[in-house]
Amino acid sequence: MVAVRPGSPLAGSITVDGSKNAALPLLAAAAALHRPVHLGNVPANTDVETMLTLLQQAGWHAARPIRDPHTTVILPSDKPQPGQDPEVAARIRASYYLVPALLGAYGRAWLPWPGGCRIGERGMELHFKVYESFGDRTTIDDNGYLVEAAASRTGTVSLVLPFRSRGATIAALLRAVVAGRSLRLGRPNLSPEVLSVVEALQAAGWECRASETVLALEPAASVSAETIVWRVPGDKVEAGTLACAVAATGGSAHIFGVRGDDVAPLINALQWIGVPAGVEGGALTVQARDAEPTGRSLRAIASLSPEGLDADFEPPLMALALGYTGKHLFADAINPGRHSNLLPQLARLGSEIHELSPTECHLTGPQRLTGAGVEATDIRTGSALLIAGLTARGVTTLGGLDQLRRGHADLPTKLHALGADICEVTP
Repeated sequence: MVAVRPGSPLAGSITVDGSKNAALPLLAAAAALHRPVHLGNVPANTDVETMLTLLQQAGWHAARPIRDPHTTVILPSDKPQPGQDPEVAARIRASYYLVPALLGAYGRAWLPWPGGCRIGERGMELHFKVYESFGDRTTIDDNGYLVEAAASRTGTVSLVLPFRSRGATIAALLRAVVAGRSLRLGRPNLSPEVLSVVEALQAAGWECRASETVLALEPAASVSAETIVWRVPGDKVEAGTLACAVAATGGSAHIFGVRGDDVAPLINALQWIGVPAGVEGGALTVQARDAEPTGRSLRAIASLSPEGLDADFEPPLMALALGYTGKHLFADAINPGRHSNLLPQLARLGSEIHELSPTECHLTGPQRLTGAGVEATDIRTGSALLIAGLTARGVTTLGGLDQLRRGHADLPTKLHALGADICEVTP
């Protein structure tokens, strides 16, 4: 566990790791192409390491060069493998990204029900509809699901999603790649993580056009055996978490390695409550020392719409809002179990947050928090609790670091580099 307590305002410069949420589908895309891929800026968190293990178990060669540990080389293999260890595959939700690659290599994919953060039911039904649109057959039982590839077909696959699912959008893209077929996907998710996959496929020769209404994909005119070079974008969620930590302590910092467009909704939220923030010189800048709180109420509503607030920004914004004047509203219907993890842990620090529904709550700030023992029950709960601990009187001890490290290789170290009074302790 780690111990954290208030100290000087955070200040300095820091560079974020590559994005876990972008790296996982890019690794699956590399496997689906069945071509050599060099993927740069790969983070070292445990979810990514689990995905690399699953690729190796399924027959792909996946390695990090000693001279460049942030690059991963994915090489296809024609030697059949026994398949993934169900216990390993069940550790992460993103195991479902591997279905298209497995269909291309073996004609079938059996996987256990996805794991990951326990933040509510997020079913696979829409994924199955994607595969059915390609003619694939799906069978489910209590232990997992089996997808069997259809016989070779031609023609365009057309499908309209009932909502903008990131997982289903990526599943459709990768299934089209494996089938070598054109795709017309209505109501796609256009999050930065999806667009990273789109850009990667374009670099591999696929023609792709994306709009809010339709995502169109056309097969590459010719297939080359040359190695493709991709790069994982910087982690917008880690950048947002660090920005909220800096703002909560009244500090100033430059956060490098993240694209400005990816954090625009977060910047808007910070500016709304009076925290000077923006993109300057290729960095996300936060100048909270000069902050003049507006007293305006923050509405942090998670959304799947283009340019909407990523659900993973909501927990750090909630921890920040505890220190800012206003009656602030938070909602996350995308991950319906997240509040049931986060709110009880913040209550241990003395917060008063009122639930309007299982997915919606409001709080009135500022509030005075007191250090206590808390637990990272999921990745984003852990990062929000670190922010809260930076302002709580006394010492806050955070357990459950294995959950936090699933998404961040070492977030406490980055906070310490900015001046946070934080250290690892023995229970």
